[in-house]
Amino acid sequence: MSVSSQQTSWLIEEDLENPGVRFFALKELVDSESSELKAAQEAVMTNGPVPTILANQHADGYWVKPGYLPKYNGTMWSIIFLAQLGADGRDPRIQKACEHLFDFAIAEHGGLSASGNNSGLIHCLQGNLCAALIDFGYLDDERLQNALQWLARSIIGEGIAPFTNKKAPVHYLKSANCGPGFLCSANNQLPCAWGAIKAMLALSKVPVGARTAVMQNAIETGINFLLSRDPAAADYPMGYTTKPNRSWFKFGYPIGYITDVLQNLEVLAALGFANDPRMQNGIDLLLSKQDDQGRWLLDYTYNGKTWVDIEQKGKPSKWVTLRALHVLKHIN
Repeated sequence: MSVSSQQTSWLIEEDLENPGVRFFALKELVDSESSELKAAQEAVMTNGPVPTILANQHADGYWVKPGYLPKYNGTMWSIIFLAQLGADGRDPRIQKACEHLFDFAIAEHGGLSASGNNSGLIHCLQGNLCAALIDFGYLDDERLQNALQWLARSIIGEGIAPFTNKKAPVHYLKSANCGPGFLCSANNQLPCAWGAIKAMLALSKVPVGARTAVMQNAIETGINFLLSRDPAAADYPMGYTTKPNRSWFKFGYPIGYITDVLQNLEVLAALGFANDPRMQNGIDLLLSKQDDQGRWLLDYTYNGKTWVDIEQKGKPSKWVTLRALHVLKHIN
């Protein structure tokens, strides 16, 4: 599906408030020179939200305190959002943050945990952190490879006993990811689509030739789960409610553990399913939300909760439009 020059021109214009949009648009939507890309990423590091987030980093590499909390300006959140905003993983401050994360978050069997132990292993956070670390250039790092391998194993259940078998050397926990197939305590021990999408986000960033058999099996499990329901309806298993969370239908940026229909489409498109007939209702929903200029609004925001506000809620959003066009470019 074609992307109009009017849309791309808006995204690649100079914008000191959101320079990451230009960087990603040049990288993903148009053919650009390497020198232009380099200059665009340099602008990300000197203008807009990234310098503000980095200005609040502690000298030891963390934000506020080590770990997951506070939402949404703690260490893990800052790393996730920096990656989503286009920060350069070669920057010493980013590298220090990533090293701090590895030191704090690696659990017993290699997974990235909110608390550094097995009780903090949840797919949404693992997926977001692994995706950020890949974006920052750590794909070949043994620690990240171990984290990705654990993430994949926990999805398919390879070598992991049920949480009821507490004597097994490796077992699920009822209070975290509690079983294969994206079972999660946060969803009342049912499969969690939000967690599945974040996990698939990370695994989709691993080049096909670099995926282990376990990773590939996990991806197939994720695709089958996400396409088992209509993405436009988002009526995946609901542990504590009878209707899909309204956040599914509010597109926003940056993206935390909450997921929207658009991110589901993004992940499935990245995994090669943009033209699958089961995606059509989701694509139709996406197209229905654009305005007469081919732009999408910012429906969901973390403004007021993070180090810096990103765009204005209810206004045309370059970030959401970038996300939407990235999906549409995969079609046909």
